[in-house]
Amino acid sequence: MMRAFPRALVRTATVTRAIAPIQARAFIPLRSTSFNPIRASLRAYSDEAKPETEKTEASEENLTEEQKKIKELETKLNTKTKEAVELKDRLLRSVADFRNLQEVTKKDVQKARDFALQKFAKDLLESVDNFGHALNAFQEDDIKGNKEIHDLYTGVKMTRDIFEKTLKKHGIEKLDPMGEAFDPNKHEATFELAHPDKEPGTVFHVQQIGFTLNDRVIRPAKVGIVKGNEEDK
Repeated sequence: MMRAFPRALVRTATVTRAIAPIQARAFIPLRSTSFNPIRASLRAYSDEAKPETEKTEASEENLTEEQKKIKELETKLNTKTKEAVELKDRLLRSVADFRNLQEVTKKDVQKARDFALQKFAKDLLESVDNFGHALNAFQEDDIKGNKEIHDLYTGVKMTRDIFEKTLKKHGIEKLDPMGEAFDPNKHEATFELAHPDKEPGTVFHVQQIGFTLNDRVIRPAKVGIVKGNEEDK
């Protein structure tokens, strides 16, 4: 009897240990399944806020993309504006250079024309001188007393006048400084004589008339001028 009793205790202890975990689990308190309005409201607000947050993030992304595009367009616009300013500056410079070239070319052409005309005019001056010499060869008495001489003189004078008028039409004019003050830019003094009744430095004799081409002297007049008094020197 004494040996059987311990065996029974062992079996009882073994069974007790086996069911202990089950009992322990049975006494674990279960979560309450009752409705909590605050928790439900927070969950609903959280669920509603998610789409709004997503929309905001999407809008920010879209705005960022738009800003990038705007910045790129502004950069391109600034670049094109600078290019336009540079092109305009180049165009203005080109126009100015072209106008300067036109002016220079015009002046060069005019100089070439003046030079050619000046050379031609100088060649004609000898003919004008010859007309003058021919007219000076006539005597006044012969012109008045002889009709043929008078007609010849008149014909030579008319020819000279027409010739000088043609020269004047092309800018070639006579320079006859008789009675004028001596001008070294226009006159060439060949001699000096004292004349008490005339101002010193005055042209009293024209040995050879001068000529101008478009107001430029192509041949100075050869003249005799009044000599100054010794007291004035």
